[in-house]
Amino acid sequence: MTFLNSVHPEWKDALEDVLFKIAEIEESLGKTAYEPKQNLVLRALEHPISHTRVAIFGQDPYPTPGYATGLAFSVSRNVKTLPKSLRNIFQELSSDLGCPTPVHGDLSSWSDQGVALINRVLSVPSGVSNGHKNIGWQAVTNEIARILGERKVVAVLWGNNAQEMTHFFKESWVLASAHPSPLSAHRGFFGSRPFSKTNAILKTHNIKPIDWSY
Repeated sequence: MTFLNSVHPEWKDALEDVLFKIAEIEESLGKTAYEPKQNLVLRALEHPISHTRVAIFGQDPYPTPGYATGLAFSVSRNVKTLPKSLRNIFQELSSDLGCPTPVHGDLSSWSDQGVALINRVLSVPSGVSNGHKNIGWQAVTNEIARILGERKVVAVLWGNNAQEMTHFFKESWVLASAHPSPLSAHRGFFGSRPFSKTNAILKTHNIKPIDWSY
């Protein structure tokens, strides 16, 4: 099953109850055109569960071919025109922490520090936003959230789809706001200060904070 190629063994074991669902989805998509690439669909689970300190949840991958990397909101370094959602994230990052605006959109450094970047729905038809919302991914991401919610993990939930998973996490570990999309960012994403608030929670529990700048 190609979807599992990038999944860490800890996650494969923990997700045993939904592996059949992942296999069903992969088979149903077959050779249709979708984003991200087949071997990147579950890339957000490439690090061990025990590595995770923060989980940022979004809606679904970028539908523009070549943009989605398997890490929510991230794009590869060769993407010159950043998606508007990512530009808004960087604007809030700069406002929150005073960080210089990043020169590229590759969020791998966050992932490598223990920030799981996960979409509610893990694939999308090429060119069609939210086009895979009804193929079963929610059963998988619910299980991911349930597993993380049993640990000391800060849940950053951006948008209504992500906030469907609020109940899996301890209330004091949840930071919820509007999605950074240009359609909704002005409804509560801007000014929400998710980066400093995440680090404040981690520090309170003697967990190493995230270096959000890069």
